[in-house]
Amino acid sequence: MALDYRKCAEEIFSHLGGKDNIASAAHCATRLRLVIVDNSKVDENAIENVDGVKGVFESNGQLQIIIGTGTVNKVYDEFLAITGLSAATKEEAKAAAAKQMPVWKQVLKALGDVFVPILPAIVASGLMMGLVEALGKAIPGFSATDWYSFLDMVANTAFAYLPVLVAISAAKVFGGNVYLGAVIGLLMIHSNLINAWAVASYEGTIPVWHLLGFSVRQVGYQGHVIPVIIAVWLMCRIENWLHKHIPEMIDLFVVPLVTVLVTALLTFCIIGPIFSTLENWVLAGAQILVKNPFGAAAMGALYPWTVVMGLHHMYNIIEAGMLTSAGLNTWMPIASAANFAQFGACLAVGLRTHDNKLKQVAIPSSLSASLGITEPAIFGVNLRLFKPFIAGMIGGAVGSLFAAFSGIGATAYGVTGIPGYLTINRPLVYTILLAISGGVGFVLTNILYKEDPEKEDPEGKELDSLDEQSAAASSIPDATVITTEKGTVTAPVAGTVVAASKIPDPMFAQETMGPSIGIEPTDGVVYAPFDGTVLMVFPTNHAVGLRSDSGMEVLIHVGVDTVNMNGDGFESFVKQDDAVKKGQKLLTFDRKKIKEAGHPDTVIVALTNGAEFQNITKAA
Repeated sequence: MALDYRKCAEEIFSHLGGKDNIASAAHCATRLRLVIVDNSKVDENAIENVDGVKGVFESNGQLQIIIGTGTVNKVYDEFLAITGLSAATKEEAKAAAAKQMPVWKQVLKALGDVFVPILPAIVASGLMMGLVEALGKAIPGFSATDWYSFLDMVANTAFAYLPVLVAISAAKVFGGNVYLGAVIGLLMIHSNLINAWAVASYEGTIPVWHLLGFSVRQVGYQGHVIPVIIAVWLMCRIENWLHKHIPEMIDLFVVPLVTVLVTALLTFCIIGPIFSTLENWVLAGAQILVKNPFGAAAMGALYPWTVVMGLHHMYNIIEAGMLTSAGLNTWMPIASAANFAQFGACLAVGLRTHDNKLKQVAIPSSLSASLGITEPAIFGVNLRLFKPFIAGMIGGAVGSLFAAFSGIGATAYGVTGIPGYLTINRPLVYTILLAISGGVGFVLTNILYKEDPEKEDPEGKELDSLDEQSAAASSIPDATVITTEKGTVTAPVAGTVVAASKIPDPMFAQETMGPSIGIEPTDGVVYAPFDGTVLMVFPTNHAVGLRSDSGMEVLIHVGVDTVNMNGDGFESFVKQDDAVKKGQKLLTFDRKKIKEAGHPDTVIVALTNGAEFQNITKAA
């Protein structure tokens, strides 16, 4: 009996808590994807019992209701007609899902969105900075050479101008003009301002401006992140408001002028003083805390947060004071403990993750952190995933407590982590300190951090190198993967067959759509697994439904959550109702793009009308 699409949609809607509880509605090849305002108002058990619904689960902030290929789109159309909602794109659905997150998660997501595009620059710079600084300390004569000067310049450029990189990326994330964002970033490190890293050693009174009743210190924001992001967020709000209210005739010159001027005044008069006051509070608090072991442990835990806010460079004042008064810098071991704990946490993520893109960021970022440059590890990995960041904080606290009780210290300042061996007074104890800090961060991350199953790559398989991919022959596979009394389904793509339970998607892993297998592809071409007819090609070209001449209906789905790629990297060579022959090319997909988007590229083959057959055999 044919499914009553209208009735199915009505029943689903009746258990969702009303129209006001639905923030967004979209669909993929097999399921409705709804963003719900209050999940407690949804009766998932009742929805699972609706005729036509094959399962319900929550993932990535969405309520996903499994309906099936060729049916979900019809139920979706009825759902929109009943609710009066507008069809949402996949990007709109993802944005709506993000808005349902707790505020702290939204903030972390925004930080991640800002830093992900600039990670290559800061990861490379961080690693190079650590190596150059270590060489300069290890070989004193080298630090006076032209090579050192040149390499130091190359290495620190991304960090010296970090506010500019952050500002450009933030403008993209917050929907503003990236060039205006760049101006704000440049303004905050203008050469007319005193370099923030040199304030501690600045001789004389810091000059001020008297603007709008405020006394504004003429100090730059080198190394700062949060004030830059706040400034650009504010800039984007001002710019977008002006675009809506300024006549088009004068928009071109009025909007940029007013946006930059107002943002600059608010940044230097309000945002700047707030962070200047915050710096003084943190510095005063740190000086008090480090006087006892448990206060040192607290600073070891809090130190990474001061890195996030760009306040960590001011600790040079504490270190210089310690060296002047006692001849021993006991702050350096605390900073090393905090940094090495973040190294351990980041390394654990790099070794644990099956996401090739994350692995490529985490491993070099952890190496940079081991050399004392933690920004790549914190912003690129630990803070985004949060639990590794917390694990690192705990490791920093434990290591700092050990440092305080052991009484170790350095005879200089400016280096932490592995380069710290060049200045530490007791190398063996320092080794134990690093082992404790990094070890706690590493172990706790392995305990606390669980990778999202929708982003795992089954059995840890990584993407082949580009050379290997280009060298692979595009041969048509002929291995049988599913056998029924009405015929066989051959592998639609070349690769290794895996059991359904290994597919990193709960719907396919549980074979909700019917008897299924997965294939870890070695090629990017999907071929027809039998002679038959095309039932559907999803608009984003990542999935195709087929019916064999003998009556078998199969869904071929490329990757997990690849619907969110909106067709980027996919191409279809057939359309609905086309007759196809076994071995005919149906789709192509770019494995590299799928991996870069953070999705497994497992190809799923599901016999969607499996209930009609008595004897079914699968290859895995």
